[in-house]
Amino acid sequence: MSLSSTVESGRRVTAGQHTLGLFRSELRLVFGRARTQAGLGVLAAVPLLIGIAIKLSGSDGDAQGFLGQVAGNGLFLIVASLGLSLPFFLPTAVTVISGESLAGEASLGTLRTMLTAPAGRSRLLAAKMVALAVFCLAATMTIWISGLIVGFILFPVGDVLLLSGTTVSLGEGLFRALLIAVVISLSLLGLAGIGLFVSSLTSTPLAAMAATFGAFIVLGIMTAIPQLHAIHPWLLMYRWQSFADLLRDPPYWHEIVRNLLVQAAYLVVFYTAAWARLTSRDIT
Repeated sequence: MSLSSTVESGRRVTAGQHTLGLFRSELRLVFGRARTQAGLGVLAAVPLLIGIAIKLSGSDGDAQGFLGQVAGNGLFLIVASLGLSLPFFLPTAVTVISGESLAGEASLGTLRTMLTAPAGRSRLLAAKMVALAVFCLAATMTIWISGLIVGFILFPVGDVLLLSGTTVSLGEGLFRALLIAVVISLSLLGLAGIGLFVSSLTSTPLAAMAATFGAFIVLGIMTAIPQLHAIHPWLLMYRWQSFADLLRDPPYWHEIVRNLLVQAAYLVVFYTAAWARLTSRDIT
């Protein structure tokens, strides 16, 4: 029998099947937690609360930006809800899940059992990161779907007026809103990488969550200080709002691509640090 396979229940299980099973297990672990389901419920409520508030007021009042267009076209409830959730609700959800990813296992004692097989440490970390990436997408899509349903029920829906003054069909507007959700979910991966690394340093989930959220707050403060403008382009959330460029004709990709490159850099650095920590961790 090759080294890349094991025997389980009388049949051969390849390394690929074992890795796939590990990914599925991580997804069940993440989405099976009550706090994850509660967090997704809170995110789903954001468009509902915004939509009801605008509907009860009879108009969007003096609201600017995407909020100012919700009453005229329910499609903008999706974009407005995603934009309002990005500065706080979505990052909070990511810090909770990423901070608990390894620290939660360590606090329960299950991580020590998993680390007894050194060859599986890299696969375990990869499975954790994939689960975090799926959660980032699930979180943004929860808001997207909720905004779609609430927007279509409470408000008129039709052709979409873009920021550049061009009108596109409802179908294209929905597609652009979907791209916005994908870009926002990718924008959260840098923070997820930070949380994964912090989680590898401690066996206390609350400490990992607090430290990750603290790092997010510090980066946010640095982004808001004009005197630090020289390093702003390298900060995690500096270009988070670039998703709005997808609502121009044609879309402005320059800032979006730069934002995603920064997220990729943060992810690579902190994932590598987490890998170095996990693969050298003493379990004796």
